[in-house]
Amino acid sequence: MKTLFKKQCSAKEILPEKLGFRYAKSTLALAIFSSVSLFAQDQTVDTTKTTNLDEVLVAAVRVTAQTPVTFSNVSKKELQSRNLGQDIPSLLNYLPSVVTTTDAGNGIGYSSIRVRGADATRVNVTVNGIPYNDSESQGTFWVNMPDFASSLENIQLQRGVGTSTNGAAAFGASLNLLTDAYANKANAEISNSFGSFNSRKHTVKFSTGLMNDHFELAGRLSNIKSDGYIDRAFSDMKSYFLQGTYINKNTLIKALVFGGDQKTYQAWNGIDKEMLDKDRRFNPSGMFTDADGNTRFYDNETDNYKQDHYQLHWSEKWSENWNTNLAFHYTKGEGFYENYKENDTASDYLGINPTELDEDGNLTLTDLIRQKWLVNDFYGATFSSTYKKDKWNVIVGGGWNKYEGDHFGKVIWARNAGDSELGDKYYDDASTKTDLNVFAKANYQILDKLSLFGDLQYRTVNYKANGEDTGLVDDTFEFFNPKAGLTFTVNDKNSIYFSYAVANREPRRDDYENGSFKSERLNDFELGWRYASPKVKLNVNGFYMRYKDQLVLTGALNDVGAPVYTNSGDSYRLGLEIDATVSVNDKVLFRPNLALSTNKNIDFYSEVDGELKNLGDTDIAFSPNFIASNAFTYLPFQNFQVSLLTKLVGEQYMSNVDDKAARLESYFVNDINLVYEIKTKSIFKSIILTGLVNNVFDYEYVSNGADYGGGYLVYFPQAGINFLAGLTLKF
Repeated sequence: MKTLFKKQCSAKEILPEKLGFRYAKSTLALAIFSSVSLFAQDQTVDTTKTTNLDEVLVAAVRVTAQTPVTFSNVSKKELQSRNLGQDIPSLLNYLPSVVTTTDAGNGIGYSSIRVRGADATRVNVTVNGIPYNDSESQGTFWVNMPDFASSLENIQLQRGVGTSTNGAAAFGASLNLLTDAYANKANAEISNSFGSFNSRKHTVKFSTGLMNDHFELAGRLSNIKSDGYIDRAFSDMKSYFLQGTYINKNTLIKALVFGGDQKTYQAWNGIDKEMLDKDRRFNPSGMFTDADGNTRFYDNETDNYKQDHYQLHWSEKWSENWNTNLAFHYTKGEGFYENYKENDTASDYLGINPTELDEDGNLTLTDLIRQKWLVNDFYGATFSSTYKKDKWNVIVGGGWNKYEGDHFGKVIWARNAGDSELGDKYYDDASTKTDLNVFAKANYQILDKLSLFGDLQYRTVNYKANGEDTGLVDDTFEFFNPKAGLTFTVNDKNSIYFSYAVANREPRRDDYENGSFKSERLNDFELGWRYASPKVKLNVNGFYMRYKDQLVLTGALNDVGAPVYTNSGDSYRLGLEIDATVSVNDKVLFRPNLALSTNKNIDFYSEVDGELKNLGDTDIAFSPNFIASNAFTYLPFQNFQVSLLTKLVGEQYMSNVDDKAARLESYFVNDINLVYEIKTKSIFKSIILTGLVNNVFDYEYVSNGADYGGGYLVYFPQAGINFLAGLTLKF
């Protein structure tokens, strides 16, 4: 929950040699997604009956090769080979321009993703076209959706502004998830995996298949536990997924209920350089000194949150040219984080009246245990209508969504409470946010080889809050977000595209608390080339993203581990992305990608020795200039594959002042993924054995950190060599 709970519940380019791997030059073919699973799925969709009506759920927010937008698609098969308990960011780690990190250090628990240097608050996420980002923080908390990858049909990542979507603005990328399509035949599976740090995942899935050719009921139950690489950074997460489907020739109706319940020990404070060298796994969270002077750790320094989602979708094909989708949704969230506060000022908490005064007659400091709560509701509707005929492909859509949040804090224990009543709320705030957007997109075939794309979106947002730190807020923002582009098909193998897109973004709750009330604006220019032949697929994309009043990461974290931002005025990101799929033969496959970029604040001002100074153009924090990956997959014999997965991330600054002492070093890690499927003739349809060895060379690296200024730096080390092994039984 991190940023959900504040007080109101509250680089330079690096060469591979510098990593210490002299062979990196020759072995790095440079990046893409994990291994390609070639195993057939038991879920067989009758596409003639649905006319891909399942895809209509996300058609309004997705793009195709005819759209002048750079994107990556991830199929169910690609997700399965490494889905052994790690969160969705870890499964997407090998996509272009992607950097991931986890608090616990092993991909389970609190995880986050950055795309083109943009953090999770700037990556728009939708599930079946429904907004998933938290309305106030605009972040995405994957820990609240454990094992959700087991219920996904596919994922699309659009880099840059992309096309119009529902929810938070895409200031770095948009990520939309499509849940399981219905199954034509009854099936079930049981999956279990175990690995390092006492990690384990248990999943049970089922589908009735189509009953009477029209109805299907499917579901999943999952439990994931891990001690984490970082000391005490345990996770205990449960989740469920249930969907009922009605289908006929032209109609698809889906009712979905899914959710998660998680308890994780806090690991969002990081460690300093001295401790990094001494004990990489140390966790300072919950540390206090008892009455006898002994150092101890509070055993319930935990984050606790439960979230339930309800969705109802109706997709209708009215004719060969026209189909529609209407959806209603409701999300209920409730939880708190609990922590031990040592020597805190008692007067800051209502109901705490210490029995002692200091020598000046002031209220004494006290040890206490507090809980910061968030109870929220999010509900609304989305719609879209698609028309295709002759030279036209038109989509009209939008949505109305409302968020209501209650933020309050409790003290459940205090050392010097006297006769006070504990459990009273020491703050109690409320907030609401209403978001309305409508858009129209069209592809028009001007000439046989030239198509024009246009996309217009109007979005209005009203945010109200009454927090002590935010003050009274009642702001309304109105945004107009135009997008346009051209695609030229050179021949049956080559196409070229160009696009220009505008995005605007309202402030987050934290921004109000930090005194920033400005909206942000992004102008995004993209130029790309796509090549496709039977053995080679290549995408080359150049981008220039120019920001006005961008809120960039300062490098610091607040008291709940959430990043703090500052307004940089003018800034930009200029880069080149290359990704490919190369099929050498029927046994060998390469999937490399590479991202080169320069990311700059223009005339950045910062306080130096008590004076505000212009530092000139500085690097944007947490924006590496070099990111590369590669997946080398070898199939020695039928139904068995071995993949070597490589990731290289260049050095990155932890603040915006180009402080060379405050840099994260580049890192180069390799994983090995093995998948073997045994086809059986009785009891089971198949047995799948999966293995994953992460960081096979046991490389010590840090993927995230924080710079609080004054030379105080903290780091978040990731695990050395570790493994996960799984067994899946399909019925």
